[in-house]
Amino acid sequence: MIPLSILDLAPVPEGQNVGQALANSRDLAQHAEALGYARYWMAEHHNMPGIASAATAVSLAHVAYGTTRIRIGAGGVMLPNHAPYLIAEQFGTLAALHPGRVDLGLGRAPGSDQNAAQAMRRSLTQEDDFPRDVQELMEYFHPAQPGQALRAVPGEGLEVPIWILGSSTYGAQLAAALGLPYAFASHFAPAQMHDAMAIYRERFRPSAQLAAPRVMLGINVFAADTDAEARYLFSSLQQAFINLRTGRPGKLPAPIDGFDVQIHPRARQMLDQSLSCAVVGGSDTVRAGVAAFVARTGADELMVTAQIWDHAARKRSFEILMNVSD
Repeated sequence: MIPLSILDLAPVPEGQNVGQALANSRDLAQHAEALGYARYWMAEHHNMPGIASAATAVSLAHVAYGTTRIRIGAGGVMLPNHAPYLIAEQFGTLAALHPGRVDLGLGRAPGSDQNAAQAMRRSLTQEDDFPRDVQELMEYFHPAQPGQALRAVPGEGLEVPIWILGSSTYGAQLAAALGLPYAFASHFAPAQMHDAMAIYRERFRPSAQLAAPRVMLGINVFAADTDAEARYLFSSLQQAFINLRTGRPGKLPAPIDGFDVQIHPRARQMLDQSLSCAVVGGSDTVRAGVAAFVARTGADELMVTAQIWDHAARKRSFEILMNVSD
């Protein structure tokens, strides 16, 4: 089986707070490290009551100090929200504290609504500076040159690996041009997955960081002891998606037995499109579903996410997945 990694959105379940959610993240990272997962990434989202990882570098520092080997990283930092120099310092600090363990995935979307974007002092009408900002950020991680006036300390010389994230063909083109690894958000926006992968692989130019194309695909995996239990757990994500798409974002809802038959046809269509890259079931179902996804896509690595309301059940889900993926 190809390498498996975890994308933790630091879900805040109904009935809990962000402190408990971040404690759960650290506990899950320790569990993932013991199970043999390759990476543990967290993502930047703002103005989302159900996601606790808005301050992504800070959240990763919390996780990193609870682990010793697993790679930690951002999946990702939404670079238009930030000055590249500050991100270089933040992730340079993480890399200095945890040598050889830090990844930096960069996204172009704001990871927020317009209210949050304006609160972050981000212009909503600025030109697209993402390619230039990515290259500027990469420069800060190179060794300083004689007479260099602006240096990222920490950061310089640490060569933190950069990934480009995307949910369309835009990121694929940029990742290919810069010779960087590419992570596609197929776990919630799968529509252009195959087109983006084809463009990336066809246009890839080797770089100092990467000699050949490398694609990591997002996938939802909800594993449990039975198919029925897994479908029950999956109802939390289904509810959360419906709430978000209808303007009612909130904490991660508790699962509902039989929720699948209650879904309105329009909501069903939306879920079928957005969550088509999901494997839900017991051990045999998960083994077959994940293997089929890898065979169909040719992914080099999977970034697995599971928005499960009960923390123990979420840990068990990742345990089942690893057990059936040898």
